Amino acid sequence: MSNKDTSFKKIIRPIQCGNKTIDFSSPKIMGILNLTPDSFYDGGKFQQEKSIAEQTARMLKEGADMIDLGAVSTRPGAEMINEEEELKRIIGPLQLLVKEFPEAIFSIDTFRSNVAKECIHSGSHIINDVSGGNMDDQMFETIAELKVPYILMHMHGTPASMQQSPVSGNVIELIRQFFEEKIGKLHALGVEDIILDPGFGFGKTLTCNYAILKHLEDLRIDNLPILGGISRKSMINKVINTKASEALNGTTVLNTIALQNGANILRVHDVKEAREVIEIVRFSEELGACDK
Repeated sequence: MSNKDTSFKKIIRPIQCGNKTIDFSSPKIMGILNLTPDSFYDGGKFQQEKSIAEQTARMLKEGADMIDLGAVSTRPGAEMINEEEELKRIIGPLQLLVKEFPEAIFSIDTFRSNVAKECIHSGSHIINDVSGGNMDDQMFETIAELKVPYILMHMHGTPASMQQSPVSGNVIELIRQFFEEKIGKLHALGVEDIILDPGFGFGKTLTCNYAILKHLEDLRIDNLPILGGISRKSMINKVINTKASEALNGTTVLNTIALQNGANILRVHDVKEAREVIEIVRFSEELGACDK
C-alpha cells in the first residue's frame, strides 16, 4: 500500500466533541478502561474508585487521547447484564473521572441508547456502539439528539452467539455494505461525526480478521476515521499460541500493520506501547527522500 493511504498521509475528516476537535493528521490512541468483572483480559481489575482514577491518570500520562469506559463485557459468550446494572457500574466512575480529569475526552462503550443518553448527560463525549445500532433501534435517533460522535462497529450476531456461526464469504464487501447502509441512515438524521470500526473478533473467523487488517483502507467511506481494536485479542493468540496476558508483543505487531494500512485510532489496553508504535511508524514514513 502506498504512503498516501497510510494513517499519516491521507486527509481524514476531524471529529467534533463539543468545543474540542479531534484532528487525525496523526493517529490517536483510545485507552481501554473496563469496569466489568468478566472482560477477557483485565476484568475485575478496576472496580474501586482509587484504581479507576489511577489507571485513567496513567493512560493519559502515557499519551492516551481519549478513554473508553465499558461496563458490559462483549467477549464471545459473555453473559448479558441488564440496563440497570450497566448504569450502576458506569455512572459513578464516569462522574468521578469527569471531575478529576476535566480536559480528558471520554468515550462510552455501550449498545443501549438510554445508557448513552445518561452518560453523555454525565459528561462523556463519544458513544462507542459494538452493535452498530442493531441491538437498540433507538440508538441512531439518540445520537442525533445528543449531537455527539458515534463509533459505528460491525458485529456479526451478538456477543453470546457471534463465534458460533462467524461470517463467511467476502468479509470486506460485507462490512462495506454495512457501513454504507448505516452511514446513510445516520446522515439522514444529521449525524456527521462518525468513526468506523470493522469489529475485529466480533463474529469473524481468524482468516477474516487478518483479511480485514490487510484491507482496512478499502473499508473507508467518505474519508471517515477508522478505529482498530486489536489489543490482546484471540486473533493474536491463535497464531502464536499465547494467552491475552502474554499478547502485548503480538498486539504491537498488529497495531503497526494497522497504522500502515490506514487505522487512525488504536484502541488499546497498553497506551505507552501504542504511543511508541505511532512514533516509530511516523519516523519511518518521514524518512522519505533520505532512503534514495
